[in-house]
Amino acid sequence: MTARRLVLWRHGRTSWNSINRFQGQEDVALDEVGVDQVRRAAQTLIGLKPTHIIASDLERAHNTALALAELAGLPVTTHPELRETYAGTWQGLTRSEIMEQYPDDFAAWGGDPSIRPGGGETAKEVSDRVTRAIETALEDVPAGGTLVVASHGGALRAALGQLLALEPTQWTALGVLANAQWSMLVELDEKMPRPAGLKWRLQEYNAGSLPEPAMGDDR
Repeated sequence: MTARRLVLWRHGRTSWNSINRFQGQEDVALDEVGVDQVRRAAQTLIGLKPTHIIASDLERAHNTALALAELAGLPVTTHPELRETYAGTWQGLTRSEIMEQYPDDFAAWGGDPSIRPGGGETAKEVSDRVTRAIETALEDVPAGGTLVVASHGGALRAALGQLLALEPTQWTALGVLANAQWSMLVELDEKMPRPAGLKWRLQEYNAGSLPEPAMGDDR
């Protein structure tokens, strides 16, 4: 059986990204830099020969997906479940404003999956909905297929932690995804020994290039 691949792709830059303003589920468009970023990224990702593309319905992620879809000749299916973390009162504030107004919650947020930023969603709630949308889309992806998911940095990091069977308190060990960068997972062979619950191997993280063929010492 040929392994399926899963590519988790963060949207390109927005004007709010450029000044560290927390977007959450605010529908902020790509800026000129972001448009250029996703066009260049799409020229690389097309080398993976994607078979399916899904995206958050927020404009910055949807338009990121469209850049690749145009090259691949594929449709983009949007899912509200792939949106970024809803962050309540933090949305629209800059990082420094959040640190000033909500110092305790902000300090604890990275390592405490129960924190509700701005009274919004916990990391686990975000992970559950994003992972659910991904797993539903995977039902249509055949052996050897590649699913590209265009979404948001926080949402993708939370989903990646769950897909790799990490405890929520360990998700902070995953670095922040840069704009228009991606992580790639490869489905594990069901016949191979593996920890309970683990279905995917992390092939690349926060990448801007395609992985080079390599033989691991565990094969």
